[in-house]
Amino acid sequence: MNVLLIGNGGREHAIAWKLAQSKGLKKLFIAPGNPGTAKCGTNVDIKADDYDTLLGFAKDNKIGLAVIGPEDPLAAGIVERFEKAGIKAFGPSGAAAQLEADKAFSKQIMKANAIPTAESRTFDNFQDAKTYIASRDEAVVIKATGLAKGKGVFVCDEPAEGIIAAEKIMEGKLFGKAGEKILVEDKLLGQEASILAFVDGRNIYVLESSQDHKAVGDGDTGPNTGGMGAYSPAPIVTDKLMDQITKEILVPTVDGMNRNGTPYKGILYAGIMLTQGGPRVLEFNVRFGDPETQPILMRLKSDLLEAMLATCDGTLDKITLEWDSRAAVCVVMASGGYPDDYEKGKVITGIEDAEAIKDVVVFHAGTAEKNGQIVTAGGRVLGVTALGDKIADAKAKAYQAVEKIKFEKAYCRNDIADKAIKAKN
Repeated sequence: MNVLLIGNGGREHAIAWKLAQSKGLKKLFIAPGNPGTAKCGTNVDIKADDYDTLLGFAKDNKIGLAVIGPEDPLAAGIVERFEKAGIKAFGPSGAAAQLEADKAFSKQIMKANAIPTAESRTFDNFQDAKTYIASRDEAVVIKATGLAKGKGVFVCDEPAEGIIAAEKIMEGKLFGKAGEKILVEDKLLGQEASILAFVDGRNIYVLESSQDHKAVGDGDTGPNTGGMGAYSPAPIVTDKLMDQITKEILVPTVDGMNRNGTPYKGILYAGIMLTQGGPRVLEFNVRFGDPETQPILMRLKSDLLEAMLATCDGTLDKITLEWDSRAAVCVVMASGGYPDDYEKGKVITGIEDAEAIKDVVVFHAGTAEKNGQIVTAGGRVLGVTALGDKIADAKAKAYQAVEKIKFEKAYCRNDIADKAIKAKN
């Protein structure tokens, strides 16, 4: 089967790397891809939002499955376009993708189906939001309701900080249209976990657990980013807790989406806060997480293409996924200054040396090729990912690989997976 993968980030490189191992794959095309995906298949110079050209390419190249990596094309309804043309597409419909694209819609689904989450209010007017936030005397979380590349969330320990955040989003147009409406939520306390599952409309197949690190600085300090690293499994997510999350969150969400007339197919990502009162949903994403995909797919022993086709065909109940019992840790190497302003075009060296270490894969995120050299082309540049017998081993190996890679102003957190390691000791 010929497969077209849409996207150009670290998540897409991880998906391409895993799809390239699939038995049923004939040709893999990645649009637009990056220098890392070029080693897994053929990059095609079509942007992820050029829907007509993508569809034309798919028809011309007898694509049997389109895999949509990023959230924007999903929210724009790319899946329906492909399906109307008779091409299978992995991902939810545009209507179902509102679960991520519209946080107010997501909250309505959770409320209607008694899915545990933080109490919240939605505002489309700054003055009303300001009055409400000022009336509170505890921490708040301010969220742009639209798509903001993982950066549209401000955790504010004081209401005054919340007012500033709301003003930046609504009046300062920090995220453009994505911030025309905001959610003001209660701040939840606890550790976070990322729970991903294949969903085929009625069947749910939960993947191995993982934990992301959103803040830019060690010890979870500084502003939120798209993710500075991740590891799998997350020891804090016990089998019992996973069963509870499935029963109280995933099943009611899938049922609720069906009742809403927006049935869900694809990968469902639930960002969960493990509070003292039980698991609570922080957010839903409608695609593979980035950087959680990198360690999760490093541990997947089964055929990813088969799992994706089963998701499209409604036959998830017929498959069984096998996992490597070892742990995986992904450390994101970012451009200095990220998530604020940063420079591009810095020459990267040492990737081959890093990958010479056994069980290490360097996933490209924000890279480009220029004059035969790999250069930086984004905020999050590389996802250096390693397998190890235990989480501490995987962490040590990932950072050993990071040491081999050099580019000007390279930055990474030094404490990825420490929560899990401390919990074990």
